[in-house]
Amino acid sequence: MGYLLLFVQGLGVGLAIAVPVGPVGVLCISRTLRHGLWIGLASGLGAAVADGVYGGIAGFGVSWVAEFLIAYQDTLRLLGGAFLLVLGLRILARGPAHEAGQPAWSEPRPALAFASCFFLTLTNPMTILAFVAVFAGFGLVEATTRIGTGVVLVLGVFLGSAFWWLALSGLVALLRGRMTPYILVWVNRVSGAILTGFGGGMLLVFLL
Repeated sequence: MGYLLLFVQGLGVGLAIAVPVGPVGVLCISRTLRHGLWIGLASGLGAAVADGVYGGIAGFGVSWVAEFLIAYQDTLRLLGGAFLLVLGLRILARGPAHEAGQPAWSEPRPALAFASCFFLTLTNPMTILAFVAVFAGFGLVEATTRIGTGVVLVLGVFLGSAFWWLALSGLVALLRGRMTPYILVWVNRVSGAILTGFGGGMLLVFLL
């Protein structure tokens, strides 16, 4: 199988994993609206790097890492749920970043935005199973048995995911300038409520 074809297929896998809207997508949209393109993009790239890590684990068959993550999935979900709950409540409490009286120091740094979404994506070990299923569906399992083709495939996965986050952040940033403060307040409330709901739901599942 040619390297170019593998790379294109990797792009497709990265898009397939990244496009479904989940808590990271909501967080990326919320941060782009609150703080602008660079913070939103940094958040998305954190998720893309985590997707690349999970793609590498699934693709290269690093079984002991996969087994560890799956064995401790409840703990990871607990951490991820608590993290989402805190983020959602903070968004609800603070309001839009450009709102009158909002202090400048409240804006997150790109590195922190990146790290938080990287951590949030890693707390979902079921992503490994999703990659395994997609790799099998695309007939790419054999490609990951060789270092060269495996690296090309995982690079494609990362860039496919990163492209989605770049497109999403860019689109939201374009719309941001056209939104009135009233609309931004409600977008902020809805995104905060969604993140709080995701986090609370994960914690509830853990407790039950």
